[in-house]
Amino acid sequence: MSRVILDEQAIRRAITRIAHEIIEHNKGIDNCILIGIKTRGIYLAKRLAERIEQIEGAKIPVGEIDITLYRDDLTVKSSNKEPIIQGTDIPVNIRDRKVILVDDVLYTGRTVRAGLDALIDIGRPEQIQLAVLIDRGHRELPIRPDYVGKNVPTSKSEKIVAKLCEVDMTDEVTIEQK
Repeated sequence: MSRVILDEQAIRRAITRIAHEIIEHNKGIDNCILIGIKTRGIYLAKRLAERIEQIEGAKIPVGEIDITLYRDDLTVKSSNKEPIIQGTDIPVNIRDRKVILVDDVLYTGRTVRAGLDALIDIGRPEQIQLAVLIDRGHRELPIRPDYVGKNVPTSKSEKIVAKLCEVDMTDEVTIEQK
């Protein structure tokens, strides 16, 4: 059984709210960069950048980071038993910048921890903030988002499925039984 908790319009509103919060918290977007965690985090980061540009009239750089090699539960998916690396693309030096790390669903915190490790290997930002579309709780690490689209308390027998039209041909977030 699946229940929609965010539809296309609700996702759009959440992105708009997060964009305003990022601008307000950072007193503008000077020295900021959005970095999306692959896969859906990058599309959310791009949407946030578009919204921020509409609000501020200025572009914010957007990068993407692949955390595959930083995961503590490394999954091997290729035929030669090597992890599949999708690449990292960050258009500006992150040293002394405010990095806003973007992901779709925050659960245990392990994906974000891997993202933090990957960022620190690239450079030393002035600050790292975290923006997520959904915070479902059940943290295993002391990680807390700065910007949240929606808090969705869940049980461990449930799972959150975030779909974005860039990948899944639809925009919606559902809650399902595992």
